[in-house]
Amino acid sequence: MEKITLCGDDCLKCPRYLAKTEDELHKVAELWYKIGWRDKIVSANEIKCSGCSEHKNCTYNLVACVKVNKVEKCNQCECFPCDKINKMLILSKQYQKKCKEICSNEEYTALEQSFFNKENNLMK
Repeated sequence: MEKITLCGDDCLKCPRYLAKTEDELHKVAELWYKIGWRDKIVSANEIKCSGCSEHKNCTYNLVACVKVNKVEKCNQCECFPCDKINKMLILSKQYQKKCKEICSNEEYTALEQSFFNKENNLMK
């Protein structure tokens, strides 16, 4: 079973998606702050994630884009790969470099498995 997001993230390997207890969610909030994905350590309720959906604010504006283009996934769009995807992949590489520099091996491995295989995941 897979749960790949529009931007190519793998929910089933994501520390945020997998975190269920208060302690696990707090650790994720600390990690997201450490790597700069949040400007403070947020509450467990705020960091909790059940996957991408229309009610969430998509960092890359892909949720609205697939709706406008009447496709379920980005790779089904006739414009794929578009500027949004290309910019997202560049930004992801920058995040990957930063995470490799500041995260523990365990943290980095979890992030790599969930967030840094976007290109391969987008083609599924």
